[in-house]
Amino acid sequence: MKRGRIKSVLAIWCFASAFVLNADAAEQKTDEKYIVAIDAGHQGPGQDMTGMEQNAPGSDVMKARIVSGTQGSFSGIAESELNLSVALKLEKELKERGYEVVMTRTEQDVNLSNIDRAEIASEAGAHITVRIHANGSEDSSVSGALTMIPSPVNPSVGYLYEDSYELAQCILEAYCEATGLQNDGVVETDSMTGINWSTMPVTILEMGFMTNQQDDLYMADETNQEIMANAVADGIDTYFSEKGSTIE
Repeated sequence: MKRGRIKSVLAIWCFASAFVLNADAAEQKTDEKYIVAIDAGHQGPGQDMTGMEQNAPGSDVMKARIVSGTQGSFSGIAESELNLSVALKLEKELKERGYEVVMTRTEQDVNLSNIDRAEIASEAGAHITVRIHANGSEDSSVSGALTMIPSPVNPSVGYLYEDSYELAQCILEAYCEATGLQNDGVVETDSMTGINWSTMPVTILEMGFMTNQQDDLYMADETNQEIMANAVADGIDTYFSEKGSTIE
């Protein structure tokens, strides 16, 4: 099957599945105790962000261990703070739905590299990793949410492509439907260290552009953050309701 056709089918599947979750599926999910790793991207100021690490296992390419992230052009909120706020709300919501949740961080005052974060998820035996981020652009008119996944030819994690795509698509569809933010699609990238070191399906959710006034002020609102977190949880529900019988 062509990749374009696969993506079209999966998009329809994720959209439709969001409306057919029933009590039996929810009960099965709870019984299975799926483990979700949540990585709130970046970290607070004042941390040592110097140093380099391998971009992928066995790679000669070196990248910064961690970077500071962007900042709201209109809200003034640091990306690391926004990411953590939404991640903590997502943690609470997932636990209420019966998931086991592993957080790479629960505070700003940490010093974790991207490899460290991937290893936390792996060591916990997580079934999926969702990395929470926000975007930025030199063009303030650019807006919308997107998800990132490895490409199918990624030498380290290409084998995770299909499951990562399904996860990313389900989360993005639910997120944009609930928030009304523009859907900028699923982006394939092999340059993200946190993706390249993953051992389970993984996606980065770029929640919106902090350099766009509408996106930035929407994401900064605490009530909207609840909507955002619940929508991500809905997407995770949809993913596991369809993949449950194949999850090891």
